[in-house]
Amino acid sequence: MTGAGVVAFFARWTKRLILGLLGLILLYQLWLFGWVVLWSQVNPDMTSFMDIRLAELQASDSRARLKKQWVDYEHISVHLKRALIAAEDDLFTRHGGFDWEGIQRALEKNQQSGMIVSGGSTISQQLAKNLFLSPQKTLWRKAEEAVITLMIESLWDKRRIFEVYLNVIEWGNGVFGAEAAARHYFGIGVAQLNAGQAARLAGMVPSPRFYDRNRDASGLAAKAAIIQSRMPSARIP
Repeated sequence: MTGAGVVAFFARWTKRLILGLLGLILLYQLWLFGWVVLWSQVNPDMTSFMDIRLAELQASDSRARLKKQWVDYEHISVHLKRALIAAEDDLFTRHGGFDWEGIQRALEKNQQSGMIVSGGSTISQQLAKNLFLSPQKTLWRKAEEAVITLMIESLWDKRRIFEVYLNVIEWGNGVFGAEAAARHYFGIGVAQLNAGQAARLAGMVPSPRFYDRNRDASGLAAKAAIIQSRMPSARIP
């Protein structure tokens, strides 16, 4: 085979590999899209985060189970809804899935630290991550998170996004969703949470397993007080 023939051979196979890779990526996106469509009407039973945490728990105890219980939106304390909006995403009802000012602040923070320490994630982005991805902070995961966020925002209304979020986010070691969190920390159903309890739960969301182990951690009470002060102005769907 001549030199030109070798070049042409590798060019053909490189093209085929690229097309094959693009095809696999497209199939994966379609698979994700199918789940987003399904979960617009059907409540998800397990998420990617739940699978990861359950595997971790069962590595040391094969009988370990997650604490989770679905509760419909109207049966969740309005205090918790306001607390999470105030703490995690005060523009939730007004943006299309992304808080661009928050992303800019996160980029500046990451640039200063030299690593990914903050993502500027909205509730919609957090939900996308919890449903399909992993806790790893990588550029690829953030890109995939953005694609899934667009799917969710396009197909679900804000109430549905918030309802699923409230029921699937991690709130402790093996604890998922608002009902399980209310029972785990306060021994009551999520409908009975008062404003102070709701603010405390909202303050735990960024580091739920840490706060599960350190419930009297320095700063949590002050953080909860700030969240509670912002709750009256929080706009919920």
